[in-house]
Amino acid sequence: MKKQIEITVPKNYSAISLSKYIQIENDMEQYKDDEQAQNAFLLYNLCGITPKIANSLDSETLNKINKDLSLFLNKTDFELQRFVTINGIKYGFEPNLSKMAYGAYLDISKSQSLLIDRNWKNIMSILYRPVIKERGALYSIEPYKGFDDEQANQWLDVSMDIHFGCFFFFNRILKELTKDTLKSLREQALEDPEVNQHTKKILVESGELINRLLS
Repeated sequence: MKKQIEITVPKNYSAISLSKYIQIENDMEQYKDDEQAQNAFLLYNLCGITPKIANSLDSETLNKINKDLSLFLNKTDFELQRFVTINGIKYGFEPNLSKMAYGAYLDISKSQSLLIDRNWKNIMSILYRPVIKERGALYSIEPYKGFDDEQANQWLDVSMDIHFGCFFFFNRILKELTKDTLKSLREQALEDPEVNQHTKKILVESGELINRLLS
């Protein structure tokens, strides 16, 4: 007698919290040299499919599930969410990054890289603070009072669509800044009076002169 199994494949990251995502990433790192084990791990953690169930599925069904998971996991078109409500409190994203408190900047810069890892919750708790005033599209948030570990831990339960919205917002800014910086440095390199034209051409093409200026 055949047994019917209902399998739910997540369609977006709103179904996954930051704590769950970090756990999955850490475990995936342990199996980085074993693609089959990674795949089995994802099937279990995201769809509840045990190895025993996976072995009982026909190849067509399993391939469809893996395809749906791949589309879901490789999604990058997330938009920054200006407001997030946690435990009944409305938090707003830093409305003016250029005027962000220096203390907030220093605390964010303690993270050595812009990655969604165990330190990401700290960054989110600094960038998003309780909204104290709204007027149309304008709003203001609480002044930064220093890092609060309890506030940061709240972000572990927030879904990954919110986190990715912030992450890719900065990712896009970084790419644009890098592109503009390299363009500017290339122009500076070509105008450097201390380097002859032939040498400039070689250095610019190799990127060496631009790397010197970037440093």
